[in-house]
Amino acid sequence: MVLEIEEKVIEAKKASIILASVSTETKNAALEAMAQALDDNRDKILEANQKDVETAEKLKRKGELSQALVDRLKVSDSKISGMIDGIRDVINLEDPVGKTIDALELDQGLELYKVSSPIGLIGVIFEARPDVVPQVMSLCLKSGNATIFKGGSEALNSNRVIFNLLNEAAESVKGMPEGAFQLMETREEVNDILSMDAYIDLLIPRGSNAFVKYMQDNTKIPVLGHADGICHVYVDDEADLGKAYDVCFDSKAQYPAVCNAMETLLINEKIASKFLPKMARMYGDANVEMRCDDSSFKILEEIDFLQNVGRATEDDWKTEYNDLILSIKIVGSMEEAMEHINNYGSHHTDAIITESDLKKKRFTDLVDSSSVMINASTRFADGFRYGKGAEVGISTNKIHARGPVGMEGLLIYKYILVGNGDKVGDYAGPDAKKFTHRRLNKTASNALSRN
Repeated sequence: MVLEIEEKVIEAKKASIILASVSTETKNAALEAMAQALDDNRDKILEANQKDVETAEKLKRKGELSQALVDRLKVSDSKISGMIDGIRDVINLEDPVGKTIDALELDQGLELYKVSSPIGLIGVIFEARPDVVPQVMSLCLKSGNATIFKGGSEALNSNRVIFNLLNEAAESVKGMPEGAFQLMETREEVNDILSMDAYIDLLIPRGSNAFVKYMQDNTKIPVLGHADGICHVYVDDEADLGKAYDVCFDSKAQYPAVCNAMETLLINEKIASKFLPKMARMYGDANVEMRCDDSSFKILEEIDFLQNVGRATEDDWKTEYNDLILSIKIVGSMEEAMEHINNYGSHHTDAIITESDLKKKRFTDLVDSSSVMINASTRFADGFRYGKGAEVGISTNKIHARGPVGMEGLLIYKYILVGNGDKVGDYAGPDAKKFTHRRLNKTASNALSRN
C-alpha cells in the first residue's frame, strides 16, 4: 500500500514541474472543461452524494457523526452551480505565475528578478465537504501546483465522482500533464502522506480542531490552516442597533456549521438591556441555543416565553460549536471585549458593530485576527466572497498566507539573475567594482527575451 501511494505522489511531483510551465490559455481551457464536466453530470454527482448522506445519517443516529458534519457533506443542485461558478471565476482571475515581483540592477548588464512561481506539490486533507475538491483543484491548477487530495470516508462516493470528472476533463486538454492530481481514499493513506516530506511541499488540512492539530503534530511538511474558528461579534454602545440585529443574526444563523460563523456575542453593558431582548427573540425563532454569562442571563430570564436559554461555563468561551449554539457575554467596554477576543479567540474572524470611527480604527489595530469586520457579518470571511474565485482554506498563520487563502497563498518566488559572463571576483579586492543596486521598471520575461 505504501509503495502504491508513494508511486502516486512521485507521479504528481514529476507532473508538478510540467504544470508550472503550462500556458494560461491551456490552464483556462482545462478549467472550462472541468466546469462543463460538472454541469453535464449533475445527476451522477447527486446520486453519489445521496449514498454518502444516507450513510452519514445512520452514523449520526448512532452518535458517531455530528449534525454539522452531515450538513457540510450535503450537495444540492445549487451547490453544484456554486462549484461551477467558482471554477469559472478562477478562469477570469489573472494568471499569477511568472509575474515579476521586483527587479534590481546589481550593475550595468547584471540584473536580478524576483519572479512568482508555484509551490510545487500540495497535499489537501479534508473532512466532509465535497465542494473542497473543485475549489482547491481549480486554484491549484491555475497557480500551477500539482495536488494530492485525501477526503474523509464519509464523503467517499461524492469525492470519487467529483474528482474523476474534474481530473478526466483537465487531462483531456492538450498540453496538460497527466498525473498532476491524485486522490487518496483510505484512512491509512493519511499517515503515509504525512511522512512524505521529500515530495510534498505544503499540507492544507480542512476539518475539525482535533483533525488539524493532528496534522500539525505529525508531519515535517509545512501546514497551512487554522485549528479553530472561534469568531466573535462585539456590539458597541455606539452601534446602530438595526445594523447590529442584521449582522449578529447572519453571523450565527445564516449557516452555523462553518468556521466563520460567530460563536460568541459580546455586548456593551450600556445598550445590553435595550438590544439583547429583541436579539434573543430572533435567535429563539431560529432555534439558537443561548449560553449566557450572569449579566445576560439576568436580562433574558425575565422573558417568560423565551426558550433555549442557559448558563455559560468557562469552556463555552473556548468552544467552536459549528451548530445553532451561541455564547453571550456582556462587557463593560470595547477594551474588555478586545481582551476577551484576543484571549479566547482563534485569530480567525471577529467583528465590531459601531458608528465610532475612532473605535473602528482601534478595534482593527488591536484585534489580532486574520479578518476583522466593521459593521459586517463574520460570514464574509471566505475566498469566493473576497474575490479570490475560491479558497484553499482559511489560515490563521503569521507567515506566508493569512485569512482566506486564494492563489496568492499557493505561490512562492524564485530569483533569476541575468548577466553576461559576470564574475563575483570582479567585485572583490582593492579595485573591486561597485554594485549599483538600482530599481528597474522591467520584467524578467523581457530580460530573458533579449538574451
